[in-house]
Amino acid sequence: MSAEGSTKAVITALGANLGIAATKFVAWALTGSSSMLAESIHSVADSGNQVLLLVGGKRAKREATPEHPFGFGRERYVYAFVVSIVLFSLGGLFALYEAWHKLSDPHPIDSWRWVPIVVLLAAMAMEATALRTAVKESNRVRGKANWVQFVRRSKSPELPVILLEDTGALLGLVFALIGVGLTLITGNGVWDGLGTAAIGLLLVTIAVVLAMEMKSLLIGESATAEHVRLIRAAIEAGDDGETVIHMRTLHLGPEEILVAAKIAIDPTENTVDLVRAINRVEGRIRAAVPIVQLIYLEPDILRIAPPPTG
Repeated sequence: MSAEGSTKAVITALGANLGIAATKFVAWALTGSSSMLAESIHSVADSGNQVLLLVGGKRAKREATPEHPFGFGRERYVYAFVVSIVLFSLGGLFALYEAWHKLSDPHPIDSWRWVPIVVLLAAMAMEATALRTAVKESNRVRGKANWVQFVRRSKSPELPVILLEDTGALLGLVFALIGVGLTLITGNGVWDGLGTAAIGLLLVTIAVVLAMEMKSLLIGESATAEHVRLIRAAIEAGDDGETVIHMRTLHLGPEEILVAAKIAIDPTENTVDLVRAINRVEGRIRAAVPIVQLIYLEPDILRIAPPPTG
């Protein structure tokens, strides 16, 4: 996945959310709408999350050290996991608290009545722009996978996070628009509280999905099925008769794969020929899957069971 495309999507979303948060806070200050306050905090949380993703991407580029010999690629997953926590607590739980507060003491919007509508429509336009950028960058790399598969299988956290956040932001704005609109029409503040509750439940759901996906990446995921196929084919493509006995792959980061394999070799080869054969295998693997960074190959003799007798 293109790190440049991920960064572009994150920066676009950050710019949109900073502008949206400012306008929402103004609307909340003028009207006292709980939906507007929930959406304001939501935009602040999203802005902070995008900063976290940028920081994680930068820190992941550090060189490996003796203490961390495999580098810092997974730090991007750590920061993405923190994003899910921020979205759950600062976004979702705050919105649910504000909804409870509003439903306990509902009151209509009496001043600057149509300001929230204008702000929400403007915010929708800005969020749609950010989501369009995320969709465009994701389409470059998702191939034939549908959107659910892309979010679940992607090894790079930034685009799935931005896609979910921006989609959630647009849905949240729709909920806020419905709640505020019905409150303005009926004069009943309960609708505003219900809109806020819907925003809270939406954010909690997105946060849980993000946390589950990032947990899987933190634990360690193998290369994709396509990459595994290409690696196996590269090992067995030479003229030396190498055969994969068994193989393990692991993502050390979105663009870093570790390959460990036991391969069968010709038992008549001398040491020099064996080393040369292994070097050729490593070259073929890196040519087939350029993001393979570390390769550990163990030569062995393929043991074939003797044919049955009698």
